[in-house]
Amino acid sequence: MNATHGFVLTLSCADQPGIVHAVSGALLEAGCNITDSQQFGSRDTGTFFMRVAVETTTSFSRLHDQLAPVGGRFGLDWQLHRVGAPVRTLILASTAAHCLNHLLFLQRSGTLPIEIPAIVSNHRDLVDLAAFYGVPFHHIPVTPDTKARAEGALKELMAENGVELVVLARYMQVLSDDLCNHLAGKAINIHHSFLPSFKGARPYHQAHARGVKIIGATAHYVTADLDEGPIIEQEVIRVDHAHSVERLVAMGRDVEARTLAQAVQWHAEHRVLLDGSSTVIFN
Repeated sequence: MNATHGFVLTLSCADQPGIVHAVSGALLEAGCNITDSQQFGSRDTGTFFMRVAVETTTSFSRLHDQLAPVGGRFGLDWQLHRVGAPVRTLILASTAAHCLNHLLFLQRSGTLPIEIPAIVSNHRDLVDLAAFYGVPFHHIPVTPDTKARAEGALKELMAENGVELVVLARYMQVLSDDLCNHLAGKAINIHHSFLPSFKGARPYHQAHARGVKIIGATAHYVTADLDEGPIIEQEVIRVDHAHSVERLVAMGRDVEARTLAQAVQWHAEHRVLLDGSSTVIFN
């Protein structure tokens, strides 16, 4: 008896009649049982999005070949993924440990479907944390004079480890436009979200001084436009006058870690589809 496999098909294309019927028919012809199907048609961009999870005894290559004619007929931008295959994820960090620790813990506990072949940092502060989880740690210093060389070393490390996703876990360096374009749709960043917004140094101190009532975090894809990439997940929490700066910082760390982990999980489960400067999330 042939073993049953799980696959996830994601696709986008210009919205037009017959897409769902054609995709479902191709999956049926390939002997697939659809276990979950979600779709969305964007009126703003005229784009159709779909995510389908299936179970089948059909091999990956045969299923891929069965879907190829449909992809060509409708001009689909489509990908077929194996369910349960962890996404190889490189994590970048600087000195703050909260986001990195949360990702490492969730990965080890089996709740985050990623594999972490390496951690890269421009400082050495987190080397003991990496050692605790048994993940190789690479110290790549970055200065204005060495930035291009450092990013070259990063690209080499990604290629050597078959990296599919890069996560900036409070990595306090601005990536070059060239590296951002190289990582388009494959790099996730996290930053605080204040209403109103406070940029620059000591944002929680600025927020405390202004009596901010809501703090939060935003996880988004990295683009050349700093902190303006397509948003994957956001979370906000209420604060008040009784919270000290230290308490705001602690609460901010918690919400940043949760928000980043959620974005990484949705990406790793192939639930995020890009719609220009926005995203479609099938959760």
